[in-house]
Amino acid sequence: MDIRYFDNAATTRVKKEVLQEMLPYFSELYGNPSSIYSIGRQSKRAIEIARERVSKLINCKPNEIYFTSGGSESDNTAIKGIAYKLRKNGKHIITSKIEHPAVLNTCKALENEGFNVTYLDVDENGKIDISQLKNSISNQTILITIMFANNEIGTIQDIERIAKIAKFNNIVFHTDAVQAVGNVPIDVDKMGIDLLSLSAHKIYGPKGVGALYVKNGINFEKFIHGGHQEKNKRSGTENVAGIVGLGKACELSKKYLREHIEKLKYLRDYYIQKIEENISDMKINGHRDDRLPGNSNISFINVDGEVLLLKLDALGICASSGSACNSSSAEPSHVLTSIGLTEDIAKGALRVTFGEDNTKEDVDFLVNSIIHIIKQM
Repeated sequence: MDIRYFDNAATTRVKKEVLQEMLPYFSELYGNPSSIYSIGRQSKRAIEIARERVSKLINCKPNEIYFTSGGSESDNTAIKGIAYKLRKNGKHIITSKIEHPAVLNTCKALENEGFNVTYLDVDENGKIDISQLKNSISNQTILITIMFANNEIGTIQDIERIAKIAKFNNIVFHTDAVQAVGNVPIDVDKMGIDLLSLSAHKIYGPKGVGALYVKNGINFEKFIHGGHQEKNKRSGTENVAGIVGLGKACELSKKYLREHIEKLKYLRDYYIQKIEENISDMKINGHRDDRLPGNSNISFINVDGEVLLLKLDALGICASSGSACNSSSAEPSHVLTSIGLTEDIAKGALRVTFGEDNTKEDVDFLVNSIIHIIKQM
């Protein structure tokens, strides 16, 4: 049975070009980057090339990139690192109700340490309330952390506007851009972003590696102690092969970004059009325009999303009933309930996220399968 993969927000395949560039660092160029002999120096050089490639994708300086184990570590490092460093200035953090668990649970952990966190509401499209953001700021606010684009409904926030508000109030601004990097143009300098999280496996790179951008002049507390790697901010021998893979994935993302966006938008819009034409009891979740090019989240009324997902799986179709991070939970998505969906409608949601390997024929197969299954149900 052929597998048709429509869950690219959960993870992507590793591109052949990425894998080929990684392979020598497993068995040939395996030297420790901290060693002074030749294969150690080669590993160190490979890391710096990767750092430059990552920096070019988001338009920052190479020395503003810190390598991590992925998006969750980057989020933790950014939020805890700023919180601990600036706690003498205040203990108030502002975030939103629809953040990724890596942000929400980090903020909840800080609440247990005496920090005060404001969780902003969002409207029916998933946009934060800008007025509530402004009104929530106090002289104790040290950090605003708002995701660039939502992993479930694809809604893109007005990051430049949020960053300007933070800068005007002398507050550090972090964005979880794990879903956005490689899917929309990002210029951290132009947008006024202080810290940004990204992950390799969302952009056709390997799992277990990511990066945190930190604008020069922004200091943060490290919480992995040991050696002096990553400018003494993240101790531990580097994952050289993974970092090389991330660098190559970023290079390819930058090179083909326009074509990538155009293709995903076409597939997404074609899919939504076909669903709207054939199924009346449905609701599109997230902003119709300000959304990731490859993201579609649709609630099918009076349909159990988990059952739909299992029936699609039996046909070789991979999709998601919500966030892959919460797929084992029986509770409705916190994102979908935050945008005002009832529990029943939220549980009928199907997230379809397109990737570079998908074709129009794949979409036709997906749509016909959904129509057939819903008629049966």
